[in-house]
Amino acid sequence: MSIAAAFIVLVFSYSLISRKLASTLITAPILFTAAGALMLLFPEASRELSLDRKALLLIAEVGLVMTLFTDASHISRRALQDNHKLPARLLSVGMLFTILLGAVAAMACFTGLSWWEAGILAAILAPTDAGLGQVIVNSPQVPARIRQALNVEAGLNDGLAVPFLMLFIALAAAVEEGAGTRGVLARFLVEQIGYGTAIGLVIGLGGGLLMGLAQRRQWMSPELGQLGVVAMPLLCILAAEESGASMFIAAFVAGLAAQVGFPKVGRHSVEFTEGWGQLFNFFVFFLFGLLFARNWHDFTPAIILYALLSLTLVRMLPVSVAVTGIGLSRATILFLGWFGPRGLASIVLGLVYLEQQPNLPGETTIRLAVMATVLMSIVAHGLSAKPGIERYARSNEALPPDAPEHAAVVVPATH
Repeated sequence: MSIAAAFIVLVFSYSLISRKLASTLITAPILFTAAGALMLLFPEASRELSLDRKALLLIAEVGLVMTLFTDASHISRRALQDNHKLPARLLSVGMLFTILLGAVAAMACFTGLSWWEAGILAAILAPTDAGLGQVIVNSPQVPARIRQALNVEAGLNDGLAVPFLMLFIALAAAVEEGAGTRGVLARFLVEQIGYGTAIGLVIGLGGGLLMGLAQRRQWMSPELGQLGVVAMPLLCILAAEESGASMFIAAFVAGLAAQVGFPKVGRHSVEFTEGWGQLFNFFVFFLFGLLFARNWHDFTPAIILYALLSLTLVRMLPVSVAVTGIGLSRATILFLGWFGPRGLASIVLGLVYLEQQPNLPGETTIRLAVMATVLMSIVAHGLSAKPGIERYARSNEALPPDAPEHAAVVVPATH
């Protein structure tokens, strides 16, 4: 109860001074992470964390399912293709190269990791966090096209990282157990992806068509329509648990499919998750701070080095390759590369990995590397956001009016 009580008091206190803090460098992730770390001063909090591990993991899984559904329900083909397909480039070439380079960096930094374990680490840290970059995507000093690209990327790359993570976990466990990877791969494609996709299509298409019909016939009140939208990802969880499919893939596909029959599904999901989703985000960072405080003494120079590489080279090089040929300035490429913070998605994906309990030799290394990278990102990106925006805005003043950065944006951001 001490963890819950401390968190509730902190949420109330933060709500009172949130506008004041918005004008400072202290972001909500920094505040809640620091507060969670301070909980280690109370021995009962550490005991509660050990006793309630399954409950906390369940909260994290449900939160990720809701996030994936909401993000997918906002996908717009025009948004992905806008500005010479900049968001699509970041989500395809950029993300694949990020996972590959992240795995190579892991193999270079850590001895004893298998390639599949390195892939697990890279997949966990591939997604960026729109919440940590909220100052960026809301700043009028940043060109709308660049804000939209970062927002769309952060909204979708967590869902795209999930299949890679689940595949690498299955293959790493198979190698450790001496099983054949071919059979594991086939089973993964059928059960995790195949069943997950089928469940998502059935629930998303069926639920979306029914909600669309109810709206056209004016059977559904707007307020309770939000609950109908929330019920779809929850149904994905139940169906996935019964079939052995991936609830995350099912929820992501359901969010895509629901738009067919109910185009307003994205608006309804945002209305519900803006409040409860924010509360979940704060709790994850609070929990992360407590977990970090329990493990900080295990950080090694290799762990710190990998965290630095993950936030710089592993992010920046793929971004520069992905945007080649668009005509963006060096300042813009650097800005896009640096502001790819790791936060909520990486924390939850890391918890999901631990929940799978594959008992891999590199589990400790993966866990510590994720913690170090996320913590460094929370601090570095939080403190550099406003100075970075101001410096980038000054560099944009020298750009010609017809520069790609200044082109009109016709599609709103996904979040």
